[in-house]
Amino acid sequence: MLAFLNSFLSYLLLMAVIVVVAGAATFIGITMRKKKNQTELAAQPAGGDAGSEYAEEK
Repeated sequence: MLAFLNSFLSYLLLMAVIVVVAGAATFIGITMRKKKNQTELAAQPAGGDAGSEYAEEK
């Protein structure tokens, strides 16, 4: 019984570590994307077509 409990707690700790790492990666990814969106929005021309990258080619 003790071996089962030890194994169960070991896997529970491993799962907790994986969840924490995934949460941190998600938070960092969202933060980086928001920062990139702000820089792209600031770099857009004032009167340009905001939804198309190929507006000038048409």
